[in-house]
Amino acid sequence: MKAIWNNQIIAESNDTIVIEGNHYFPHDSINKEFFKPSETHTVCSWKGTASYYTISIDGKQNTDAAWFYPEVSELAKGIKNYVAFWRGVQIKD
Repeated sequence: MKAIWNNQIIAESNDTIVIEGNHYFPHDSINKEFFKPSETHTVCSWKGTASYYTISIDGKQNTDAAWFYPEVSELAKGIKNYVAFWRGVQIKD
């Protein structure tokens, strides 16, 4: 699977995990040069507290377009160290 934004592959892996329709990519599969930590956090009742990344490519930013759970609940332990995307990031085979 590939995550693509602004005509760039931002993550690529054959080991994604699909939860609630979102592909979670292993953290080590993202192209870190495009990711900047965000101050945004949200809480999922069963996964825990999410942290976000802003994606920055060629002067364009996609604010909080990637999220991950630094500390996951027992129910979500399978996505520890995984990153998911939204806000226009395309997921393709």
